[in-house]
Amino acid sequence: MATRPTSVGEYIAAAPEAHRDRLAALRRLSLAHAGHATEGLKWGSPAYWTETILFVFSGHAKHSNVAFTPSTLEAFRDRLGGFELGKGSVKVPYDAELPAEILGQMMAFRVREWGEGRVTWR
Repeated sequence: MATRPTSVGEYIAAAPEAHRDRLAALRRLSLAHAGHATEGLKWGSPAYWTETILFVFSGHAKHSNVAFTPSTLEAFRDRLGGFELGKGSVKVPYDAELPAEILGQMMAFRVREWGEGRVTWR
């Protein structure tokens, strides 16, 4: 039985080779926008947090996923056409280009949302 990853680096290294570049890009984007946050695993997925979770990303069989607070998603919903959205998440298929600019803006928004309004993860 394989051991579960204990760090974001291990999480990426354990992913299928075809998915590693996408997950590494999400990590770089996360660190660029929340470099002051703690990086680690929550619920088995890469997460960034201070006193509360800021956002989480994950890799799945056919897509990567980035999860924010519902309020962050709502602030950007009209700019995410073409992507499947959840309560606070954005699914990005591996065969689609990573929308790095908008995801980075969402990460920055989430950091501000916490810093200015103390909006917690729900």
